[in-house]
Amino acid sequence: MKQLEILVVEDDINIRNGLIDILESEGYLAVAAADGRAALNAYKNRKPDLVLLDIMMPQISGFDVCRTIRRSDTVTPIIMLTAKGEEIDKVVGLEIGADDYITKPFGVRELLARITAALRRASPPAAVATKTPPLPDNFTFGGAQVDRKGYTAHCNGRQHTLSAREMKLIELFMAHPGEVLSRDTLLNHAWGVSYYGTTRTLDQHIAQLRKKVEAQPEAPATIITVHGIGYRYVSSDY
Repeated sequence: MKQLEILVVEDDINIRNGLIDILESEGYLAVAAADGRAALNAYKNRKPDLVLLDIMMPQISGFDVCRTIRRSDTVTPIIMLTAKGEEIDKVVGLEIGADDYITKPFGVRELLARITAALRRASPPAAVATKTPPLPDNFTFGGAQVDRKGYTAHCNGRQHTLSAREMKLIELFMAHPGEVLSRDTLLNHAWGVSYYGTTRTLDQHIAQLRKKVEAQPEAPATIITVHGIGYRYVSSDY
C-alpha cells in the first residue's frame, strides 16, 4: 500500500517539527515547508495526498497558496491552520477552496481525525456517491445564473467563483427540489464519504454559497435551513 504523503506548511519551527513527529508516528510520510514559496515548490514536485496549511506565513500567505493550488487541483484536501478566534480566516479559507480548518491550539486526536476524514473524502468508495442527473452548462439557481463549466454564479450584478464543493451542493439541491436533505446526505455527496466530526464545515459552505446565489443572503429564500436536520432547496418552479 502506498504511504500517504502530507505536506506540512508552517513557519513556526517548533509547531512544524511537532506536526511532523505526530504524522510520522501515525505512518504518514511528512514533507515540511517553512513558507509559502517553499510550499508551492513542494506541492508541485511532490504532489502530496493532503496539505496542512498555516495561514500567516512569510513570502506567500496560506490563502494565496490555497488559491494557487485550487486553480489546477480541486481534489487534494487542504486543511487550514487558523489562529484562535479568527472567524474571518475560517470563512475566507473555505471560500477559496479549503476543505476544512482546525484552530490553534489543537489536540492531537482532533488533528488526526480531521486528516483521516479529509483523506477518506478525497478517495470515496464508488457506492457512496449520490447520483444526480446531468445539468445543462447554464441554468438558474435561486437568484443566480450558474455557469457550470466556468464555475461561476452571476447574482445581483456580480460574478462569483464557485468552488468544486459548492457546485456539487448545487447539483444535489437541483436534483431534489423541495426535499429536506440531511447534513449527512449533503456531506456524503460533496465530500465523498460520511463526515467524521462536526458539521460546521458544511454550514460554513452553505453560508458562503448563499452569498453567491441568494438575492438576499441575510433572508435566504433558496437554500432553507431545516433545524435539526439539514437544508431544503426551494425552486421558483417548485
